[in-house]
Amino acid sequence: MPTYNRADLAFERGEGAWLWTADGRRFLDFGSGIATASLGHAHPHLVQAIAEQAAKVMHTSNLYRIPQAERLAARLVETSFADSVFFCNSGAEANEGMIKAVRKYHAENGHPERNVTLCFEGAFHGRTLATLAATGNEKYLAGFGPAMPGFRHLPFGNMNAVRDAIDGTTAAILVEPIQGEGGVRPASLDFLRALRAACDEFGILLALDEVQTGMGRSGKLWAHQWAGIEPDVMSSAKGIGGGFPLGAILAKEKVAKHLKAGTHGSTYGGNPLACAAGNAVLDVILAPGFLDNVDRVARHLWRGLLGLAERHPAVVEGVQGAGLLVGLKLTPEVTNGEAQNAAVAEGLLTVAAGMNVLRLAPPLIITEAEADEALGLLDRALLRITPSRAKEAAK
Repeated sequence: MPTYNRADLAFERGEGAWLWTADGRRFLDFGSGIATASLGHAHPHLVQAIAEQAAKVMHTSNLYRIPQAERLAARLVETSFADSVFFCNSGAEANEGMIKAVRKYHAENGHPERNVTLCFEGAFHGRTLATLAATGNEKYLAGFGPAMPGFRHLPFGNMNAVRDAIDGTTAAILVEPIQGEGGVRPASLDFLRALRAACDEFGILLALDEVQTGMGRSGKLWAHQWAGIEPDVMSSAKGIGGGFPLGAILAKEKVAKHLKAGTHGSTYGGNPLACAAGNAVLDVILAPGFLDNVDRVARHLWRGLLGLAERHPAVVEGVQGAGLLVGLKLTPEVTNGEAQNAAVAEGLLTVAAGMNVLRLAPPLIITEAEADEALGLLDRALLRITPSRAKEAAK
């Protein structure tokens, strides 16, 4: 179906942060399949884990115990705020299940009227009917009938608006620590702390969408850890499987205990093959020093991007984001589509984001040398799209 505006590129193989087309062209991948190939391409440990599990058993369904899922859930609980985990296949499914969990929590506690989730302008939570409503983007909602009720959208980062919006129907606050699709906009750590405090004050749940920001992308395993807070329930996907489809809902016991048998489910979710991939990814990310290295390389890349912004003021307004999820905010004279195409022409893969931002989400295994190479390619790409009057002024 014509649902994608695809680039005319087809990749034959990959290794680390690099991809090759069938005709031999090489590209430095700073998109990671939209922040999903967390260990890069053809990572030996991940490849081996998937191959070995595929040769044994790939799928049995949740009618039976799945030891690989039990192990992965235990490890996620050990390294997070959560008491238990539900596995699914994607970020949209994880967010959909999280919304159900929030509503079920209040219904089981005698307040079914508490079914409205407060969301934020610029959010992106998925493409299902419920997560489209939570996203609130009119472009994505157009043509799909009335938006599902139960969501209210507020200015991102505005705590006064949040407190004014909380009433007897409020169930939860749903927020991304960094809005990826919405322009790589990070929530301030103080804003996240204030949201946690407001939820505690009013007896509502804090639901975090860490589909894009989790699994080490910020330099910590979970981005909310920078703020020193804990959510009540959280979604994860993308990097959790290193490219293999996997999603998860992580929850505290007070939420999870109400999702009894029959209230939610998934045929594929948490099958042996997906969870073998998830465990392999965790093996790498939780290894001593790995996240410290992500943080170090991310800061190196950030400094380089600030230098690019200074060199190209006619094209770049600023740098935003956190960790290895960063964006170049472009001037109105150019578009992120132009910048993305110029980067491809130089051999660099990036991802467009909202608010005219060029998004960089490289594999977590990149080196400082690869960050420097990307900066060089970006430098040349920005020269390609610099408005002609600025080029003349620079002569």
